[in-house]
Order: sequence, then C-alpha cells, then structure tokens
Amino acid sequence: MAQKALNLPPQLKEEAKRLADRQGISLDQFVVWAVAEKVGGLKQALDDPRFPLISYRRGAAGWPVPVIRGTGIRVQTIVVAHRSWNMGIAEIAADYELTEEQIREVLSFYEAHKGEIEASIADEQHSEPVNA
Repeated sequence: MAQKALNLPPQLKEEAKRLADRQGISLDQFVVWAVAEKVGGLKQALDDPRFPLISYRRGAAGWPVPVIRGTGIRVQTIVVAHRSWNMGIAEIAADYELTEEQIREVLSFYEAHKGEIEASIADEQHSEPVNA
C-alpha cells in the first residue's frame, strides 16, 4: 500500500484516534476503513442522507446491512435491545459505547425503514439453529 501523509486538523485527528482505539485498530486502519466505507456508500448510493450517522455495509451474506457509521454495530442490534430487551437510550449507549445521539438516530432510522429492519430481524431469527 502506498504511503500518503494526511494533514488532519488536530481536533479531528484526536477524535479519529479515540474512535480507532475504541475499535482496537490503528489510526491508519481507521482512516482506511472510514474512506472505504464512504466510497462504498457513495458507490452503492444506499445511504439515506436524512441519517448521516447510519451507513450500509455488506454483511456476511453479501447483502447490504445498515450499521452505525464508523462501527460494526448493526441497526437491528440496537432496535432489538430497545424493543425486545426494553433497554433505554442511555443504557444502550453505555453498553455499546455509543452516544445517545447515535441511538436516537438509529431508532429514527428504524421508524423510516421499518419494513427493511423487521425483515432482517425476522430472517435472522428464522435462520438461528434450534437447540435439541
């Protein structure tokens, strides 16, 4: 991979470093991941501009899955925590090391894309193995 020096504003670099540390990756890996995510989103044109904290990423099956931007946390994970486990916004934010703003946006995204998210949840529940 070619080396390229980036001159990030100090505050942006500090925030990116903090987020990279939370993900357990280097700042360089985080920058590559962020650029790849953005390029992929623009190429796919799947991201809903009303929800800038949510992006689509290809899941294990190759299908696009909405996630909280900059994390691997799926929207449906947060929705299940909120609806099925009756967790509040602050509790979810603390448990998943997210901001309350991110959780509120996930829940708003869910309301706007309910059919898609419900289908994903149902599909995952249907494909889980049953213990014998």
